[in-house]
Amino acid sequence: MPRDGCGDCSSGLVAPFPFSMAFQPVVDVTTGRVHAYEALVRGPAGEPAAAVLAQVTRANRYAFDQSCRVKAIELASSLGMAASGATLSINFMPGAMYRPENCVRATLAAARRHRFPLNRLQFEVTEGEKVGDPDHLTAIFREYRARGFRVAIDDFGAGYAGLGLLARFQPDVIKLDMDLIRGLDNDRVRRSIVGAVLSVCAELNIAVVAEGVETRAELDALRALGVRLVQGYLFARPAFEQLPPVSTLA
Repeated sequence: MPRDGCGDCSSGLVAPFPFSMAFQPVVDVTTGRVHAYEALVRGPAGEPAAAVLAQVTRANRYAFDQSCRVKAIELASSLGMAASGATLSINFMPGAMYRPENCVRATLAAARRHRFPLNRLQFEVTEGEKVGDPDHLTAIFREYRARGFRVAIDDFGAGYAGLGLLARFQPDVIKLDMDLIRGLDNDRVRRSIVGAVLSVCAELNIAVVAEGVETRAELDALRALGVRLVQGYLFARPAFEQLPPVSTLA
Protein backbone atom coordinates (compact mmCIF):
# COMPACT_ATOMS: atom_id res chain seq x y z
CA MET A 1 0.00 0.00 0.00
CA PRO A 2 1.58 3.36 -1.01
CA ARG A 3 2.67 5.55 1.84
CA ASP A 4 1.62 9.18 2.12
CA GLY A 5 3.69 11.56 0.04
CA CYS A 6 4.67 9.15 -2.71
CA GLY A 7 4.56 10.77 -6.10
CA ASP A 8 5.34 14.19 -4.68
CA CYS A 9 8.81 13.48 -3.34
CA SER A 10 10.59 16.25 -5.23
CA SER A 11 7.95 18.95 -4.91
CA GLY A 12 9.59 20.79 -2.02
CA LEU A 13 6.69 20.28 0.37
CA VAL A 14 6.81 22.38 3.53
CA ALA A 15 5.34 21.41 6.90
CA PRO A 16 1.99 23.18 7.46
CA PHE A 17 3.05 24.46 10.88
CA PRO A 18 6.15 26.29 12.17
CA PHE A 19 8.94 24.52 14.05
CA SER A 20 12.66 24.80 14.69
CA MET A 21 15.51 22.76 16.15
CA ALA A 22 17.65 22.43 19.24
CA PHE A 23 21.06 20.73 19.20
CA GLN A 24 22.64 18.39 21.77
CA PRO A 25 26.24 17.19 21.46
CA VAL A 26 27.62 13.67 21.48
CA VAL A 27 31.02 13.85 23.15
CA ASP A 28 34.05 11.63 22.64
CA VAL A 29 35.23 11.21 26.23
CA THR A 30 38.70 10.08 25.15
CA THR A 31 39.41 13.43 23.51
CA GLY A 32 36.84 15.77 25.09
CA ARG A 33 35.79 16.85 21.58
CA VAL A 34 32.28 16.96 20.15
CA HIS A 35 31.81 14.00 17.83
CA ALA A 36 28.29 14.86 16.66
CA TYR A 37 25.23 16.99 17.32
CA GLU A 38 21.72 15.57 17.36
CA ALA A 39 19.04 17.85 15.90
CA LEU A 40 15.95 17.78 18.11
CA VAL A 41 12.66 19.25 16.93
CA ARG A 42 11.24 22.18 18.90
CA GLY A 43 8.44 24.70 18.51
CA PRO A 44 9.17 28.07 16.87
CA ALA A 45 9.76 29.64 20.29
CA GLY A 46 11.53 26.63 21.78
CA GLU A 47 8.42 24.70 22.83
CA PRO A 48 8.98 20.98 23.65
CA ALA A 49 9.03 18.40 20.88
CA ALA A 50 5.70 16.96 22.03
CA ALA A 51 3.93 20.21 21.15
CA VAL A 52 5.22 19.93 17.59
CA LEU A 53 4.78 16.19 17.11
CA ALA A 54 1.16 16.46 18.27
CA GLN A 55 0.49 18.34 15.03
CA VAL A 56 1.90 15.60 12.81
CA THR A 57 -0.82 13.62 11.05
CA ARG A 58 -0.96 10.90 8.44
CA ALA A 59 -1.63 13.59 5.84
CA ASN A 60 1.30 15.87 6.69
CA ARG A 61 3.98 13.56 8.07
CA TYR A 62 5.82 13.32 4.75
CA ALA A 63 6.05 17.12 4.44
CA PHE A 64 7.10 17.35 8.10
CA ASP A 65 9.78 14.68 7.74
CA GLN A 66 11.21 16.34 4.62
CA SER A 67 11.09 19.81 6.24
CA CYS A 68 12.90 18.54 9.35
CA ARG A 69 15.87 17.35 7.29
CA VAL A 70 16.18 20.62 5.43
CA LYS A 71 15.70 22.73 8.57
CA ALA A 72 18.34 20.78 10.49
CA ILE A 73 20.90 21.13 7.69
CA GLU A 74 20.18 24.83 7.21
CA LEU A 75 20.45 25.66 10.92
CA ALA A 76 23.50 23.47 11.51
CA SER A 77 25.30 25.09 8.58
CA SER A 78 24.45 28.60 9.77
CA LEU A 79 25.93 27.72 13.17
CA GLY A 80 29.21 26.58 11.62
CA MET A 81 28.75 22.85 12.07
CA ALA A 82 29.67 22.03 8.49
CA ALA A 83 33.14 23.47 9.09
CA SER A 84 33.57 22.04 12.59
CA GLY A 85 34.13 18.41 11.60
CA ALA A 86 31.18 17.21 13.71
CA THR A 87 28.47 14.92 12.36
CA LEU A 88 24.85 16.13 12.20
CA SER A 89 22.40 13.46 13.37
CA ILE A 90 18.80 13.78 12.18
CA ASN A 91 15.82 11.65 13.22
CA PHE A 92 13.57 10.30 10.50
CA MET A 93 10.17 8.63 10.16
CA PRO A 94 10.34 5.38 8.14
CA GLY A 95 6.59 5.49 7.49
CA ALA A 96 6.93 8.88 5.77
CA MET A 97 9.08 7.42 2.99
CA TYR A 98 7.75 5.28 0.16
CA ARG A 99 10.64 5.11 -2.29
CA PRO A 100 13.87 6.07 -0.48
CA GLU A 101 15.74 6.81 -3.70
CA ASN A 102 13.20 9.56 -4.49
CA CYS A 103 12.45 10.84 -0.99
CA VAL A 104 16.11 11.64 -0.33
CA ARG A 105 16.30 14.29 -3.07
CA ALA A 106 15.47 17.27 -0.86
CA THR A 107 18.12 16.17 1.64
CA LEU A 108 20.78 15.94 -1.05
CA ALA A 109 19.79 19.34 -2.44
CA ALA A 110 19.99 20.97 1.01
CA ALA A 111 23.40 19.42 1.65
CA ARG A 112 24.68 20.73 -1.67
CA ARG A 113 23.31 24.23 -1.06
CA HIS A 114 24.95 24.47 2.33
CA ARG A 115 28.10 22.52 1.44
CA PHE A 116 27.49 19.98 4.17
CA PRO A 117 29.54 16.80 3.54
CA LEU A 118 27.27 13.81 3.01
CA ASN A 119 29.49 11.54 5.10
CA ARG A 120 28.82 13.77 8.10
CA LEU A 121 25.04 13.46 7.86
CA GLN A 122 23.61 10.69 10.01
CA PHE A 123 20.03 9.48 10.02
CA GLU A 124 18.55 7.63 12.96
CA VAL A 125 15.17 5.98 13.46
CA THR A 126 12.88 8.34 15.35
CA GLU A 127 12.39 7.61 19.05
CA GLY A 128 9.23 5.56 19.57
CA GLU A 129 8.75 4.80 15.87
CA LYS A 130 7.36 1.29 15.51
CA VAL A 131 9.23 -0.66 12.88
CA GLY A 132 6.16 -2.32 11.36
CA ASP A 133 7.93 -3.11 8.09
CA PRO A 134 11.56 -4.10 8.76
CA ASP A 135 12.20 -4.77 5.06
CA HIS A 136 11.19 -1.21 4.23
CA LEU A 137 13.45 0.18 6.97
CA THR A 138 16.44 -1.83 5.79
CA ALA A 139 15.80 -0.60 2.24
CA ILE A 140 15.92 2.98 3.56
CA PHE A 141 19.14 2.30 5.44
CA ARG A 142 20.76 0.76 2.38
CA GLU A 143 19.78 3.70 0.19
CA TYR A 144 21.13 6.17 2.74
CA ARG A 145 24.42 4.34 3.01
CA ALA A 146 24.71 4.16 -0.78
CA ARG A 147 24.35 7.95 -0.85
CA GLY A 148 27.21 8.34 1.62
CA PHE A 149 25.12 9.04 4.74
CA ARG A 150 25.67 7.33 8.08
CA VAL A 151 22.77 5.43 9.65
CA ALA A 152 21.88 4.77 13.27
CA ILE A 153 19.41 2.84 15.41
CA ASP A 154 18.18 5.02 18.25
CA ASP A 155 16.97 3.85 21.70
CA PHE A 156 18.62 0.45 21.27
CA GLY A 157 17.48 -1.94 23.98
CA ALA A 158 14.02 -0.43 24.38
CA GLY A 159 10.76 -0.95 22.56
CA TYR A 160 11.08 -1.86 18.89
CA ALA A 161 14.76 -1.13 18.31
CA GLY A 162 16.27 -4.44 19.38
CA LEU A 163 18.34 -7.42 18.35
CA GLY A 164 15.92 -8.48 15.62
CA LEU A 165 16.50 -5.24 13.74
CA LEU A 166 20.26 -5.46 14.29
CA ALA A 167 20.25 -8.97 12.82
CA ARG A 168 18.60 -7.64 9.64
CA PHE A 169 20.85 -4.65 9.17
CA GLN A 170 24.07 -3.50 10.79
CA PRO A 171 24.08 0.32 11.06
CA ASP A 172 27.07 2.56 11.55
CA VAL A 173 25.91 3.53 15.04
CA ILE A 174 23.58 2.31 17.75
CA LYS A 175 22.46 4.59 20.57
CA LEU A 176 21.85 2.81 23.85
CA ASP A 177 18.53 3.72 25.42
CA MET A 178 18.79 5.87 28.54
CA ASP A 179 16.88 3.29 30.59
CA LEU A 180 19.87 0.97 30.19
CA ILE A 181 22.22 3.75 31.31
CA ARG A 182 20.29 5.09 34.28
CA GLY A 183 22.03 3.99 37.46
CA LEU A 184 24.15 1.32 35.77
CA ASP A 185 27.02 2.19 38.12
CA ASN A 186 25.04 0.45 40.88
CA ASP A 187 23.37 -2.19 38.70
CA ARG A 188 25.32 -5.31 37.75
CA VAL A 189 22.62 -6.49 35.34
CA ARG A 190 22.64 -3.26 33.35
CA ARG A 191 26.43 -3.28 33.21
CA SER A 192 26.38 -6.88 31.95
CA ILE A 193 23.84 -6.04 29.23
CA VAL A 194 25.76 -2.98 28.08
CA GLY A 195 28.99 -4.96 28.10
CA ALA A 196 27.42 -7.68 25.94
CA VAL A 197 26.08 -5.12 23.44
CA LEU A 198 29.51 -3.50 23.24
CA SER A 199 31.09 -6.87 22.49
CA VAL A 200 28.62 -7.57 19.67
CA CYS A 201 29.08 -4.08 18.21
CA ALA A 202 32.87 -4.36 18.31
CA GLU A 203 32.60 -7.62 16.37
CA LEU A 204 30.32 -5.95 13.79
CA ASN A 205 32.30 -2.67 13.61
CA ILE A 206 29.39 -0.59 14.93
CA ALA A 207 30.00 2.54 17.02
CA VAL A 208 28.05 2.85 20.28
CA VAL A 209 26.65 6.03 21.84
CA ALA A 210 25.38 6.00 25.43
CA GLU A 211 22.36 8.33 25.72
CA GLY A 212 21.00 10.07 28.78
CA VAL A 213 24.20 10.21 30.84
CA GLU A 214 23.45 12.44 33.82
CA THR A 215 25.92 11.59 36.58
CA ARG A 216 29.68 11.27 36.91
CA ALA A 217 29.21 7.79 38.37
CA GLU A 218 27.35 6.67 35.23
CA LEU A 219 30.08 8.15 33.06
CA ASP A 220 32.84 6.41 35.03
CA ALA A 221 31.04 3.07 34.75
CA LEU A 222 30.61 3.52 30.99
CA ARG A 223 34.26 4.45 30.52
CA ALA A 224 35.28 1.36 32.47
CA LEU A 225 33.22 -0.71 30.02
CA GLY A 226 34.97 0.94 27.08
CA VAL A 227 32.28 3.38 25.93
CA ARG A 228 33.79 6.41 24.17
CA LEU A 229 30.76 8.33 22.85
CA VAL A 230 28.26 9.79 25.30
CA GLN A 231 25.29 12.13 25.17
CA GLY A 232 23.41 13.62 28.09
CA TYR A 233 22.83 16.44 30.55
CA LEU A 234 26.17 15.76 32.27
CA PHE A 235 27.85 17.35 29.24
CA ALA A 236 25.18 19.65 27.80
CA ARG A 237 21.45 20.15 27.56
CA PRO A 238 19.90 20.74 24.14
CA ALA A 239 20.25 24.40 23.09
CA PHE A 240 17.56 26.04 21.00
CA GLU A 241 18.95 27.12 17.63
CA GLN A 242 22.48 27.07 19.10
CA LEU A 243 25.42 24.74 19.60
CA PRO A 244 25.66 24.55 23.39
CA PRO A 245 28.88 24.86 25.38
CA VAL A 246 30.11 21.46 26.56
CA SER A 247 31.15 20.76 30.15
CA THR A 248 34.74 19.57 30.42
CA LEU A 249 35.19 16.49 32.62
CA ALA A 250 38.62 15.08 33.37
